[in-house]
Amino acid sequence: MKKSSCPYACALSLLVAAAVACEDVAAAQELEPRSFSRSPIGTHFVFATLGESTGGFVLDPSEPIGDVEAELRFTAVGGGHVFSLAGRQARVLAILPYARGEISGELGGARQTAPLDGWSDPRVKVSVGLAGAPALSRDEFANAPRGTIVAAHLTIMPPLGEYDSTSLVNLGYHRWALKPEIGMSRAFGPWTLDGSVGAWLYTDNERYFPGAVTREQDPVGTLQSHVSYAFRRGSWVAFDSTWFSGGRTDVGDAPKADRQRNRRVGVSFAVPVTGKQSLRVAYSTGSSTRRGSDFDTFNVTWQVAGF
Repeated sequence: MKKSSCPYACALSLLVAAAVACEDVAAAQELEPRSFSRSPIGTHFVFATLGESTGGFVLDPSEPIGDVEAELRFTAVGGGHVFSLAGRQARVLAILPYARGEISGELGGARQTAPLDGWSDPRVKVSVGLAGAPALSRDEFANAPRGTIVAAHLTIMPPLGEYDSTSLVNLGYHRWALKPEIGMSRAFGPWTLDGSVGAWLYTDNERYFPGAVTREQDPVGTLQSHVSYAFRRGSWVAFDSTWFSGGRTDVGDAPKADRQRNRRVGVSFAVPVTGKQSLRVAYSTGSSTRRGSDFDTFNVTWQVAGF
């Protein structure tokens, strides 16, 4: 962080750390259209994502800080595989994210800036079809009718990102996070409606700054809904929305006024490039933000799938 004679510099750093921590890269803001779509058994894929998030933070009005803004550029690489589990379609997906940028705010008439640069916590997501998603070979899949799908997801975020308990700002969170989720998808000709309900659950960070303080966070409940339309030759467009609530934190047994109750909307467009490659462009923005980040996010994902 840039040095300053501002007497509130330490308070700024603490607020920056709290703001960044309450909005995990993996938190409820994510919009995932068509995540319940079916695939033939044996499908595997790799992908790379480039994106940027810019905007401000909505903090407790009683805090001595204003005009908090951030600009983050992020990349992610990952891959997945579709397999049979007890006769049902199942999928495992792994993601490794990296972010860099800065966050700044006004305190005591001085502008303070904190840099961000490093690996965030990776994620592993396991999905299994509960109804309407039998394990199908490539030939069986081509002739199978489309209908209603019910599926369950479990996202696991281990504390493997970069974390330094003596640093006020980190991109890793030094705690486990789990997100159980259940959802449904229904196709109507070229239209697909899907939605899900889930919750992020967090263990405690017992090495929060300056290294001997425990940070606890309440669960964050999430709802998502998507409407997508498939064009000819494999391209599609989706209109997305998510709502999430909760996540109030305690630091050293001191409760914070940072409970989230936010909404986001977005749009996604995917187009095949070759028989095995595709590009997806996505944009989302906050439509209602009670606490936490109010970002505009844009990203592009390139994916290669095969058998």
